[in-house]
Amino acid sequence: MGLDAASLTSLAVLGDDLRRRMFAFVQHARRPVTREEIADSLGISRKLAAFHLDKLVAAGLLHTHYESATGIRKVGRRPKVYEPVAGTIAVSIPERRYEVLAGLLIEAVATEAEGESARAAALRVARQHGVALGATERARVRPGRLGAERGLSLAAETLEEFGYEPDRSAPTVLRLRNCPFHSLAAQAPELVCGLNQAFLAGYLQGLGSDKTTAILAPRPGSCCVELRGDEAAGRVPESGTTCGR
Repeated sequence: MGLDAASLTSLAVLGDDLRRRMFAFVQHARRPVTREEIADSLGISRKLAAFHLDKLVAAGLLHTHYESATGIRKVGRRPKVYEPVAGTIAVSIPERRYEVLAGLLIEAVATEAEGESARAAALRVARQHGVALGATERARVRPGRLGAERGLSLAAETLEEFGYEPDRSAPTVLRLRNCPFHSLAAQAPELVCGLNQAFLAGYLQGLGSDKTTAILAPRPGSCCVELRGDEAAGRVPESGTTCGR
């Protein structure tokens, strides 16, 4: 099925690198942000920021209103703030990687050994792919022996490219703010979150980051997996549902 007119407009507007980065900043903030904040974050003038923000608003990607961005009323005119428009974008924002999951499942079916369950085959393949990815990154970077913090820093760089939106909430905790397999995780959370964990655990293994662990730590609005240094691995946050965004 082809993209509708609204989706094509969104794609065209986001085809500009600066607008794409502006939209990403507003989206990742998860709160109303001002034109000044956006301009400062990208190192551009407020006038230029306003021009591109108007394009994003006109395309239906952002909506705007006037309020204090901190929630505190101050004397004088309230600033104009921007937020993403929820549920109106047909293109994949945040990024989804359903083709990755599909490829893992196809390979699992094709290589399932005698006596091996379909789930076990899928977990095996997911981990193998993670190990291969991590080993490739290790060969490229040649980081030597990895401590927990350096391992998580390298993981963040790689997983950003896969659409996980990594967030370093603490020196030894890497949260993943986006689930690349969101819709499928909602349908089969035990399977999909298990595959996700196996893939990420394999990645850490291939990377040689043996001081870090991929744990299931579901919370609303985020991926079901977190990467943690071993000393932090036991402090799992309260669970929400599963991959939520």
